[in-house]
Amino acid sequence: MKQLELFTDTEKKRVLDACCGSRMFWFDKHNEDAVYMDNRELTTTLCDGRTLEVKPDIIADFTNIPFDDETFYMVVFDPPHLLKAGDESWLALKYGKLNENWKDEIREGFNECMRVLKPNGTLIFKWNEDQVKTSEVVKVIGQKPLIGNRRAKTHWMVYLK
Repeated sequence: MKQLELFTDTEKKRVLDACCGSRMFWFDKHNEDAVYMDNRELTTTLCDGRTLEVKPDIIADFTNIPFDDETFYMVVFDPPHLLKAGDESWLALKYGKLNENWKDEIREGFNECMRVLKPNGTLIFKWNEDQVKTSEVVKVIGQKPLIGNRRAKTHWMVYLK
């Protein structure tokens, strides 16, 4: 796989956000250590008047990450979690939408995230179980997380390669 010329040898990025969306949970939305990737780019106004901007550094699909094996120390994987949302609804625009092959897509995405992690790298996996239970997604992935939270609908899980 050919490494993308996204950064120079003197400026290596250490973190990949594989589905960055609008970078909602990032404290620093332009962190110099991170490469922000998403399969879409858009700017729109939501129904509440706020601007939604999805502007990744690289447009690519998380099931086919265009980086070499063992490139990153950390990967953040926050894939779409909605099955039921109108294609042009604010929910779909903001969070993305799963397709009918979502189980295969999540499994492939998880495996791709692990592939681009360095040995002993960390994968941060975020899932909202509003429409699909976290236990079902963990079963699809085939690996139990090392640590995580179990309190609300949004779950953060940590995996170690």
